[in-house]
Amino acid sequence: MQASAEHRGPAASAAGDRSVYRQADDYDRGMPYDPSAFPPFAVTVDLVVLTVRRHSLCALAVRRAEPPFQGRWALPGGFVKADEDLAQAAARELAEAAGLRVHDPAQPAQGGTAHLEQLATYGDPHRDPRMRVVSVAHLVLAPDLPAPRPGGDADRARWAPVEELLQGHDRDGEPTPLAFDHARILADGVERARSKIEYSSLATAFCPPEFTVGELRRVYEAVWGVALDPRNFHRKVTGTPGFLVPTGGTTTRQGGRPAQLFRAGGATLLNPPMLRPEV
Repeated sequence: MQASAEHRGPAASAAGDRSVYRQADDYDRGMPYDPSAFPPFAVTVDLVVLTVRRHSLCALAVRRAEPPFQGRWALPGGFVKADEDLAQAAARELAEAAGLRVHDPAQPAQGGTAHLEQLATYGDPHRDPRMRVVSVAHLVLAPDLPAPRPGGDADRARWAPVEELLQGHDRDGEPTPLAFDHARILADGVERARSKIEYSSLATAFCPPEFTVGELRRVYEAVWGVALDPRNFHRKVTGTPGFLVPTGGTTTRQGGRPAQLFRAGGATLLNPPMLRPEV
């Protein structure tokens, strides 16, 4: 027998007999709702921390010391605390995992700081065997960084070539699968970096505050995994007004003749963009 309107709830009676009452209907209407009607879940932040080491694009990986996935490599991250927002949680985890502060885009680049931006949200119901966990991943870029230090639920930390982590094995063929869905998150972060340096100033986040065009070119080569023509590259990155600003100094740290030093300018877009070569 069909239930009467007064027994189907206010949202159903207002919408007619064809409607099905949902707890969220009352919430949408600003009416009181029962929090226990919704399943609990946790929120985490995971960090794709990328840097260039020995002319190779590397990511920060930590080995888990506790279940789940004990002994497996993973991206650094952790649960969001009740009194912090997502940006604060990501900044805290970055400081704990790599000893870095988030760079303020309104300020000149400084040592010990890193570029941080939100990457994507991952919410597969089965991504964490402990409970329902939604992760908000962040992409972090910084110049050549020192050896990382483990902490929290990690007993080891290392910089690993991204291709090694994405392929799931090391140079000796030993399996190194990432925990959770971190291989997918890492792949998304690497692709974000590879595509964004085509048209933006993001590549300069891999460089020290003052750098040469040659050092910037090697960043592009490491991130893309290709060799670039030095003359064409120099013409493109110096052809956009305000993209690179001469500092007035030179350096011989790369060997050879003194090379002119630059810093990132106010222009955030490379026009025309430097399209990624086909591999």
